This record gives sequence, C-alpha cells and structure tokens, in this order.
Amino acid sequence: MVSAKQVSSEPLIRSRELTRHYKLGPAIIRAVDGVNLEIAGGEFVALLGASGSGKSTLLHLLAGLDRPTSGTIEVQGRRLGQLSAGELAQYRRHTVGMVFQSFNLVGSMTLGENVELPMRFSEIERSGRSLRVQQALERVGLGGRMNHRPGEVSGGEQQRAALARALVNRPSLLLADEPTGNLDSRTGEEILSLIREFNDTLNMTVLLVTHERPLAERYAQRLLLMADGRLSSSGQLFSYQRSAVEKADR
Repeated sequence: MVSAKQVSSEPLIRSRELTRHYKLGPAIIRAVDGVNLEIAGGEFVALLGASGSGKSTLLHLLAGLDRPTSGTIEVQGRRLGQLSAGELAQYRRHTVGMVFQSFNLVGSMTLGENVELPMRFSEIERSGRSLRVQQALERVGLGGRMNHRPGEVSGGEQQRAALARALVNRPSLLLADEPTGNLDSRTGEEILSLIREFNDTLNMTVLLVTHERPLAERYAQRLLLMADGRLSSSGQLFSYQRSAVEKADR
C-alpha cells in the first residue's frame, strides 16, 4: 500500500547528463551514461534494473561516495561535483543516510555502539548521544537489543539496527541499496514498511534500489527503470500517485 503523503513540488535531487565511466584496459565501462533525474523532497522512489545496469553506481554518486565523469548532480541545491572532500564528508554525515544489503555492522560493537558511530563522526556531544541511540533503536523495534552484538541477533534485526544507524543523524535523504536482498520475504516486507513509515513521518526522501518489482510497486510512489547506465526513455518506467480509493482497495 502506497502512502497518501504529499511531496514537495521542488526537486531535492536533480541530475543533468550525469555520467560515470570507468576504464578497464582499452575498454570504457559506461556505468552511468547521461542520466537526467529529478526526485522531489519527501518522495519515495524505487530504482529497478538488472545487475550491472548502473543502479549502485548512481546511488554512490548521489551519496557523494564517487564523483561524476561529466554532467551535474545537485542535492538540496548543492552541486556535488564541485564540493571538496571535506565538504562531501559533511554532506554524507548530515544529509544522507545509507542502508546496504550486507548490513555493514561492526561485529565487535554492540548494536547501540553501531548506531552511535555516525554521531561520533559528526562530533555530536557524547551527552546527547545515548538518548538519540535509544530513540533510534526503539523506532525500529530494537529498544531491548542495545547491548547485543550483531552476531547475537537475526538478520532482520541487524538490518533494523543498520536502519537505525542510517537515521540517527536525522538525514533528509535515505539511500537504500538492496536492503531486503539478504532477508526472507516476510522480514523484507517489515524493513520496507519501516522505511515507508520514516518517509511518511519524517518526510524523508527515499531512493530504494531493488530487484524486487512487486515490493517496489507496493511501497514506492514512483518507479524508475535503469539499463546499460541509462534510465528508460523518459527517465521513468511509470510514475503515479495512487488515489485514496486505489490505496484502500489494496
């Protein structure tokens, strides 16, 4: 069921003729090849495509983890390709939250310590961290798991903790790269329900990369298709805001 939440008329994300090419010997790999994209503030967009289509590369460009070969990419009016390394680090700390397929939790740390990590890098005072960690874990249903280590909880609980970590700095943009890929179908649904809840209640913009079109259709407001580094003809496979009646019927 897709939310009835309104989104901003202004784009949070805008790219123009965005490319990221790599050299592999004499060959040029066109991972992202002339992408024009706009995503509004508060929107939940799903990006679908086969392995190697360029989805993750596009996500890394949006996260400021990679730089474009050419073209432009703007988030909240900031042109990422023009930011210094230090400015990109600040952007990642305060604007972007990321969730990955493999959870990426530190095994030697408790879930609470894992969730606290982004605040350490953001130089948030220690006195204010504990409450925010507790609130973030409670929001994902792990209030009683703060002192457990990743190896002591299920895969679904690890992904919930990773989601809490992504949210603890209160980003305006959540980038989720195959967050259900290592989960069974029921647990995957639970994770996407949480992401949609945060999209609704925190007005957080979400870009979800997934292979699972049925899930994307259930949770996203708009679907994009990527193949060979390009978005489909208009940049959209289809785009819709379901009416309240259509939502009720589902």
